[in-house]
Amino acid sequence: MPYQWNTTSSTEPLQVLQLWPHQSLPPKAHKWFILGTAVLIALPLLPFLGTVVLWGLLPFLTLAVLGMWYALDRNRHDQRILEILELGPQEARLERHNPHGAVQDWSCNRYWTTVEMHEQGGPVPYYITLRGNGREVEIGAFLSEDERKALYHELSHRIRS
Repeated sequence: MPYQWNTTSSTEPLQVLQLWPHQSLPPKAHKWFILGTAVLIALPLLPFLGTVVLWGLLPFLTLAVLGMWYALDRNRHDQRILEILELGPQEARLERHNPHGAVQDWSCNRYWTTVEMHEQGGPVPYYITLRGNGREVEIGAFLSEDERKALYHELSHRIRS
């Protein structure tokens, strides 16, 4: 699962949840995919070597490979999201690091913090929010539906314990 619980063993126990989007294509595989795509596109061009047709097709096929590279690179950049939820004895604090460097922060007294799951009506099914201190913030919207369901039960249990 693309989230992990850590517990510190200091004088004040702190439970830390880190969430991140699933990365199905690691950076090394990204390079191999682009290379494989370029080779597979180049294979049908072999019969056209030395002809004018090659020069007519080459710009479009190059544009296709560059478009694939840009789309995969942009997707990898947009998936650089990290959410950190810290549950201390008195306070719950959520920090979200967005892809472009912006950081969003929310904190609330743990006693007043509530976890809610919106089965419908949110941007995704089984949308999870934390409510407290006059605000409602989302958590884990990038997770899969099953992961959000599991996270909801874990969060509900850990906030109350």
